[in-house]
Amino acid sequence: MSDTVDTAAPAGPLAAIFGGTFDPIHYGHIKPAVALARLVGLERITLLPNNVPPHRPQPEASAQQRLTMVQLAIADMAGNLFDIDDRELRRDNPSWTVETFETLRRERGVDAPLGFIIGQDSLLTLPQWHRGLELLDTCHLLVCARPGYGGKMATPALQAWLESRLTQDVRQLHRRPAGLIYLAPTPELSISASLIRERRHAGLRCNDMLSPSVQRYIDEQGLYR
Repeated sequence: MSDTVDTAAPAGPLAAIFGGTFDPIHYGHIKPAVALARLVGLERITLLPNNVPPHRPQPEASAQQRLTMVQLAIADMAGNLFDIDDRELRRDNPSWTVETFETLRRERGVDAPLGFIIGQDSLLTLPQWHRGLELLDTCHLLVCARPGYGGKMATPALQAWLESRLTQDVRQLHRRPAGLIYLAPTPELSISASLIRERRHAGLRCNDMLSPSVQRYIDEQGLYR
């Protein structure tokens, strides 16, 4: 475990990035992120909509529609926890996460604490991502719980890699720039964008899964029919 006491002064507030296709953004994204912010002491979470996810089916909604839905979801929230970075939506090529974080690291400097918010499902598949394990060179991983997913990696070697990076001391996330993994006990909500799209395709409502403004926008745009 990586819980060695570190008395160094923090290099700055931990900046957290939450990437996703957000097709559409929903409470399964927002509510665990809010809980994570309380657990870790995040001042701000930056939502980073993906443009062309290389390992997943392409979005049904356009880049502009997905950006608008993220903006609406934030507007429905009290306070100013969330902001948006739309850099990937302005790209024409696939969004490789490690390359985005290498850019963010250059922008923010070598000492700035930087975190990447992912779900437990994404952690388990991280070795399959393009240079996925190299992400820890640029950021911490802040992992939200997901229903139906355990905590074991696919092989003993990968499990050893995970355990060597784990921390339960959130202070270390603020004191170190990168390299740690925090498994957050966030709410496990059985909501997914694919479920919302399936329900919409079947003519079913999704009001309890989405913010009111996002639901209205989906209706107005005729999305997911």
